Amino acid sequence: MGIIRLPSIISSLKQFHKLPSVVTRNQISDVPKGHLAVYVGETEKKRFVVPIAYLNHSSFQELLQKAEEEFGFQHSMGGLTIPCNEDAFFHVTSRLNNSL
Repeated sequence: MGIIRLPSIISSLKQFHKLPSVVTRNQISDVPKGHLAVYVGETEKKRFVVPIAYLNHSSFQELLQKAEEEFGFQHSMGGLTIPCNEDAFFHVTSRLNNSL
């Protein structure tokens, strides 16, 4: 069993907080706690803020699987991008809103 060195962990955390962030504070502050921002669209991407609870639903997971197949984990938007038309996204999210 290894020894945990608290001072080295604290030092690492301090260094982590000093790293430059890709996301500005304004972008973070407009996403309420318990939500995440996603980009939706096939050509023109629009940003939506959805509850994290959506991640537990199979219909939303299907959208995420489609995103993974198309973009993998690295793509130009830098955020979670769902490559479907807005109507399909609204259909899924409206059903989820009714079930929450």
